Amino acid sequence: MKRLTGKRALVTGATSGIGRAIALRFAEEGANLAITGRRRERLDETAERARAAGAEVVAIAAEHTRGEDNERAVNEALQGLGGLDVLVNAAGVIGNDSILDSPKPDEWRRIMDANLEAVYDLTRRAAPSLVHGRGPSIVNLSSIAGLRPYPTILSYCVSKAALDMLTQCLALELAPRGVRVNAICPGVVVSELHTATGAVADYAAFLERAKSTHPLGRPGQPEEIAALATFLVSDEAGWITGGLHTIDGGRTLTSFR
Repeated sequence: MKRLTGKRALVTGATSGIGRAIALRFAEEGANLAITGRRRERLDETAERARAAGAEVVAIAAEHTRGEDNERAVNEALQGLGGLDVLVNAAGVIGNDSILDSPKPDEWRRIMDANLEAVYDLTRRAAPSLVHGRGPSIVNLSSIAGLRPYPTILSYCVSKAALDMLTQCLALELAPRGVRVNAICPGVVVSELHTATGAVADYAAFLERAKSTHPLGRPGQPEEIAALATFLVSDEAGWITGGLHTIDGGRTLTSFR
């Protein structure tokens, strides 16, 4: 039997990378989906592939740093799916900044808005419906950069550390209502996140270096993150909440290098 049969999931950032992989895996596992993204063409591609896997899909173009888009996304998801059981906050951004060499107040605000404020705002709008869901849960896409500091990505590290605390506070608050809340903290994953924002000048070299910084000798794949997300929202994970789940090829076991 498919693991998510009958689940109704809202997945953000579904146009590429980890968000797309999660949406497609959920579809394969029997979930029906509301998916969001900023690029309509890419969003429709994900929707088409998810429908081919048997899912009912509501595709919603949205910019989650805008409150009106979050309100519309939740309303369209509820109308299209008849309720919500799962929320996956996969949308996010990265950028380079440091306090001395390249202080960028606008970059700080951009990253905080996308990685923290948007997640809070969408979650607060979805939570009243989730508490009435079937085995409801929330998964936030964080990063090992929220668990330990890395140079040149100051705002990103702080945004993910704050997201981790938001995850745990929500887990405690929503537990009496039966809603589980977890975060996934990946290491380097092959995706468009770094290239789309210009955060890495030489992406091939960046991935090559990941082979030496991750003890398992390679970067991760979006589908591996999707597999963990699938488990966390499934009934098999019914006693797991408040976790910051690293999936990083052993990266956080090593000293910084």
